[in-house]
Amino acid sequence: MTEHSNRNKSRPSRAKLLKGFIAVTLSIVLLLGVGYANRSAIRSVLDQFSGQEFSGEGAGSTTFTIARGDSGSTVAKHLAEQGITKDYTSTLRHIVANDPTFFPGAYTLPLGISSDKAIALLTDPTNQLTNKVAIPEGYRLVDIYKRLSASTGISVKQFETAAKDLTQFHLPKSAPSLEGYLFPATYSFDPALNATEILTVMANRMKEELKSFGIAKKDWQKTLTLASIIQREARLHEDFYKVSRVFKNRLAINMALQSCATASYGVGSFSIFVTNKSLNDDNPYNTYKYTGLPLGPISAPGSLAIDAVLHPADGSWLYFVTWNLTSGETIFSDTFAQHQAGITKWDNWMAENPAWDE
Repeated sequence: MTEHSNRNKSRPSRAKLLKGFIAVTLSIVLLLGVGYANRSAIRSVLDQFSGQEFSGEGAGSTTFTIARGDSGSTVAKHLAEQGITKDYTSTLRHIVANDPTFFPGAYTLPLGISSDKAIALLTDPTNQLTNKVAIPEGYRLVDIYKRLSASTGISVKQFETAAKDLTQFHLPKSAPSLEGYLFPATYSFDPALNATEILTVMANRMKEELKSFGIAKKDWQKTLTLASIIQREARLHEDFYKVSRVFKNRLAINMALQSCATASYGVGSFSIFVTNKSLNDDNPYNTYKYTGLPLGPISAPGSLAIDAVLHPADGSWLYFVTWNLTSGETIFSDTFAQHQAGITKWDNWMAENPAWDE
């Protein structure tokens, strides 16, 4: 009995164990704070309190999210809570020892894996979950919203609602909407982003493009408006610069642009053919009825169209007609008589290709 009693007396109490743990934890904090500890020393200290690690490849999978501002401790805590790693302290030990860089986002991780494997998966950019979506040049807002919705699961209505408050996107005051201000490209969106954040990313990308061309903010609106028309009217690479010259020549003499693309846009259509309704409708996008540029952009222009606005081809053309809608071949003319000959060639092609007469 006496021997057993002595062993009990020599055993440290829970209070002393807790104090010891706190002391070691404080030591680690101090070491990290002053920067004198190396990783092996930290690993050695934390080894005293590390839990068991899962082994193997794990089973099943779950989505793990790292939020902006999450610390290594927060990541370790959530990994253990979700059953991805076995023990918070052990996972934290590995994070401290390896000093990884975590990026916000969603990741697919197996359940029941080692801390090192979890860290490797969280620092592998190819393992990050994204909503990938490609926005082609020349798309309108209505089409962009549909494609974004299909990729992200966010409704078209949510995108439309988010786009109403233009002040949050810091556009020129003359911009009537986001039309033309969302850069067409392939995006990989974090699933955590909402409609406003996604539109902001795209609008900021367009601003970056405009700034890369050296275009001042006061000129964004007119540049994107003309670029959006060129984007819809031109077919072949070199013709972008010729179409730009035609429109600039017309603007210079106050001649109506007479763009089928703008007239169709004004009545909510996106056809390459104009109707009597679109030609006669009284709206600020009807460039058959009004001279100068329309109210705003009619589509999302890409880099080529923007460059064409800034660097139009040399020429005195005032007219153009794409006579072959399959190849995109276009005739550029100085006079209306020449243009009429081009239209006749287009009429003949259409007669031979009735499927295009929509």
